[in-house]
Amino acid sequence: MPLLHFHILEGRSESEVKTLLDAAHEAMLEAFQVPRRDRYQLVSEHKPSHMIVEDTGLDIPRTEKVVLLQVFSRPRGEEQIAGFYRLLTERLEAECGILPSDVMVSVVENGDAHWSFGHGRGQFLTGELPLPAKT
Repeated sequence: MPLLHFHILEGRSESEVKTLLDAAHEAMLEAFQVPRRDRYQLVSEHKPSHMIVEDTGLDIPRTEKVVLLQVFSRPRGEEQIAGFYRLLTERLEAECGILPSDVMVSVVENGDAHWSFGHGRGQFLTGELPLPAKT
């Protein structure tokens, strides 16, 4: 946790997808300071006619390498989230050749009760996983 759901246009090789996922995971590790095995990623590939990512009037150009990323996470501070945006685009550009203008991210926050990692229990609620330190 967080859970990262990538929406991309179909046509990337398995190697390209793996590099994308690995780069995003490294950015998440650095920005959110989560354990290395805290990795939950989904990829949905779409036909070009089934995925439209415009620019909200900001004049942001998009290419066939566009990535729309939904991040589902416990609450993170604005500084952590902004850091994730920066690290993600830096890594995707360096490791995948994806321009920062081709990366759109939406973060959806939820609480500890909204996560079960298996066995029919909410591990943050049962104490099996630690709650974040209060700041």
